[in-house]
Amino acid sequence: MDSPAPTVTDIGHGIRCIDTLQVREQLACCYLIDRDGELAFVEAGTAPGVPRLLELLEQWGYAREQVRYVIPTHVHLDHAGGVGLLMRELPSAQLVVHPRGARHMIDPSKLIAGATAVYGPRAMKDMYGEILPVEESRVIVAEDGHKIPLGDGELQFIDSPGHAYHHFCVWDETSSGFFTGDVFGLSYRDFDSESGPYLFPTTTPVQFDPEAWNQTLDRLLAYKPQQMFLTHYGAIGQVPKHTEILREGIARYVNIAQQLAQHPKRHEALRNALMEEALISLRDSACTLSDDEARQLLFFDMELNAQGLGVWLDRRANA
Repeated sequence: MDSPAPTVTDIGHGIRCIDTLQVREQLACCYLIDRDGELAFVEAGTAPGVPRLLELLEQWGYAREQVRYVIPTHVHLDHAGGVGLLMRELPSAQLVVHPRGARHMIDPSKLIAGATAVYGPRAMKDMYGEILPVEESRVIVAEDGHKIPLGDGELQFIDSPGHAYHHFCVWDETSSGFFTGDVFGLSYRDFDSESGPYLFPTTTPVQFDPEAWNQTLDRLLAYKPQQMFLTHYGAIGQVPKHTEILREGIARYVNIAQQLAQHPKRHEALRNALMEEALISLRDSACTLSDDEARQLLFFDMELNAQGLGVWLDRRANA
């Protein structure tokens, strides 16, 4: 059976949101920015999704040479696993990457080994495909505040720790929006209700830092963004309101972790508590999905969030 065609949403300002079809529909996306015929991909998804991105370029009448940049917000594989393959197929593109992530794109062996240890070789291949290196000469290391030109505008990079130390956000003045990777949380369209989007933190191992995360949110708000472009998933407005929702979620996660720090079955207890917290929040937001449907959609995220909080607790205990 053929794979489904990726969902594409035209956000305006020359920005398209493209479903990268990872695991299920509308779980992860990348963005294609078109400014006067100069293009940039923000996020690359995984290698199995790259052929679809290339097909869309052709379908929309773009030459591959028009893509000037490939920009993963950080090097977790759902964002950057497809970088090497995408760069191989885009001869004029440069990779723009966080200083802490650049070496892993040039030599991805540690990323591959780490993910293989977690998922196993077969699942690793199925989820992420072949992870290729990028020539160092094609890499732009974007320090905090770095700007690159794109058409009649520019993109600016803001160091954004909290979810990961190798994370930046990308400010686009044309749209008054940030491409936020994972630092503005997760918001799946499945959970939208009359109350609006449901937004929650992602504490994926191994660099969750709540203090740094809140400082990052302060920095982003200083730009007075009108919208946030999440990788998981899509554009979110009402930025001040949703920033407070995310801050409250981070605080609840910290409280849950601290309460369960000495639990004899800590990981299982964390995962169950995070799931119950999510279900309560979804009921309060008038989400129409059943608890069983929500559990199915959230299980993998809550498993990773519990792992990340466990690493954070251990790091604090050893400090």
